[in-house]
Amino acid sequence: MDKAQLDAVADWMAEHVPGFGGPLTARKFDVGQSNPTYRLDSSSGAYVLRRKPPGVLLKSAHAVDREFRVQRALRDTAVPVPEMLALCEDDTVIGSAFYVMDHVPGRNIGDPSMPEATPEERAAIMAEMNRVLAAIHDVDIEAAGLSDYGPPGNYYERQLGRWTKQYRASETSAVPDMDRLIDWLGRHLPPEDGRRTLVHGDYRIDNMLFAEDGPACRAVLDWELSTIGHPYADLAGVIMQWQLPPGPEGRGLAGLDRVALGLPSDEAFVADYCARRGLDRIDGFGFYVAFAFFRMAAILQGVKRRGLDGNASNPEKAARLGAFVPRFAALGLEAAQA
Repeated sequence: MDKAQLDAVADWMAEHVPGFGGPLTARKFDVGQSNPTYRLDSSSGAYVLRRKPPGVLLKSAHAVDREFRVQRALRDTAVPVPEMLALCEDDTVIGSAFYVMDHVPGRNIGDPSMPEATPEERAAIMAEMNRVLAAIHDVDIEAAGLSDYGPPGNYYERQLGRWTKQYRASETSAVPDMDRLIDWLGRHLPPEDGRRTLVHGDYRIDNMLFAEDGPACRAVLDWELSTIGHPYADLAGVIMQWQLPPGPEGRGLAGLDRVALGLPSDEAFVADYCARRGLDRIDGFGFYVAFAFFRMAAILQGVKRRGLDGNASNPEKAARLGAFVPRFAALGLEAAQA
């Protein structure tokens, strides 16, 4: 964000954010591949600005207005979110829509293996992650004013159509496993079961902020993909992430001794979630994990395409993430066959 844009943001905040006082400085976070995110500091405190990226964008992508709406709706629920302060949909201010929220102090955990933590600390954080996920799916969408936040009908049928279209629009080369996975998912769509909840859409540990001195979640971030849909999508997304290699790129748990580390098995995490939500079991869970791999592959393909088009928040990281698309497609097929 250049000085002219920063001055424009300061002028806008002076008019729309109660209690704001300049001058204003900004620092871009390394996270936020999809929507560039900045920490703003001023005499009146710290804020966070999240904006659409510049350039030509895929239809329905980077919906910062939806992020703002859902987090504001969750303000008085059991789901921890930052305080939403103001939304700007006037592209003439800085060239794209953005919103401003309170800065929430806390620690971001980028690696679910938590190498610096003790087994007891890991277990407590994973239990909190499970609790917050159940809380998201227990939100009364009518009371929160979110009943129209997603269309009715079979969630997975809609999502398969949407993400296949997004993937094709950003496709840069043929990925045979992705084509096979799309075909398999289309032939194995689960029947509509009536479950309709708020869905985060990208629920994982690095999209959460935790207390500095304990496992309490202070905020769930990055609601760009949220909608009203099927809750198993979020749960399968967590399990999907854990199948990836550990480390800064994969950010998974594959191959680790989870018992020794104090980390739950996939089965234990799912069982705890079911207990929190009063479910006996989840049948056909392989479909949901396969779908999670498919959707993430489509998302990463979009990141790769934005990097090639010069619209990525971090072009080098976009290229690295895009290289995972064939691997995600292959893992999706493995989950489908499990």
